[in-house]
Amino acid sequence: MSGATCGLVEARGSVQGDTPPRSVEDQMGTRRLLHGRYEVGEFIGFGSTAAVHRGRDLRTGRPVAIKVLHKSLASSPKLCSRFQREARQVAGLRHPAIVSIYDAGHETVGADPTTQVRVPFIVMELVVGRTLRDLLAGGRLPLAEAVSYQLGVLSALEVSHRAGVVHRDIKPANVMVTAEGAVKVVDFGIARASGDPDATLTSPGELLGTPSYLAPEQVLGEAADARSDLYSAGCLLYQLVTGRPPFVGDDPVSVAYQHVHEEPVQVSTTVPALDAVLGKALAKDRTERFQDARAFSDALLDATLGITLHAGHGAHVSADR
Repeated sequence: MSGATCGLVEARGSVQGDTPPRSVEDQMGTRRLLHGRYEVGEFIGFGSTAAVHRGRDLRTGRPVAIKVLHKSLASSPKLCSRFQREARQVAGLRHPAIVSIYDAGHETVGADPTTQVRVPFIVMELVVGRTLRDLLAGGRLPLAEAVSYQLGVLSALEVSHRAGVVHRDIKPANVMVTAEGAVKVVDFGIARASGDPDATLTSPGELLGTPSYLAPEQVLGEAADARSDLYSAGCLLYQLVTGRPPFVGDDPVSVAYQHVHEEPVQVSTTVPALDAVLGKALAKDRTERFQDARAFSDALLDATLGITLHAGHGAHVSADR
């Protein structure tokens, strides 16, 4: 998980973050039932601003994931607003490759009325699987798998962009793969509406997005749009087929600098047309990139024509067309 939120995953060390895990008691005091409906279970993941617990909807009986903003941050109007925005934006995105949001609310935590805090939470689909970051731990993926997963991501972006939502943090840790091989894009915690003048990389004292996958315009503080997500998706594809992001460095600033001023190491995938797709996806000037997710998907399919794709990628298309 990056920044505001975390991917929803069963505990196997699949969620990243720099803060120690937070227990249910840390997050919700002794309360184990939210809104009289959601039973809070074991801790399954964390990030710098939120923790995720396994849960159960007592009304429907289905398992859920419950994301809870860290209690210590609940007094920040900015973080609470971002948390609530994620719930609103993702709740309206209906697609098999996008994690579903079922409910959201606040719970008052603390026995002492003078120190009580209203902590926001989001009830989400529980995704059982592994992140692409986990799958990439052993190096690059077979080309058929890489293309299939990429098509799943692009299908999710096509839907979110059509709804006017820019994710702004597409990266391996925010893409999950289920046991059936289906893709789920998670963590819309820093997403913004397309055209939002605040949809930039920086706010005072903070960095939004992950440097290894940031579009040049985000690094420069310009407004992100759908093509910014597609650049990040290009970085993801580069890593899927090579085993490493297009730019690496000793610190976030050096990586960000490379996105703006340097070209990635030339990829040789043995599929020249795929190399060309990567080159277009990673163009510095957003007007020279793919202008929408469908164009990216079509070009990727054409480049890999004849490859038998991994089942369950969620793109509903075939390279054998």
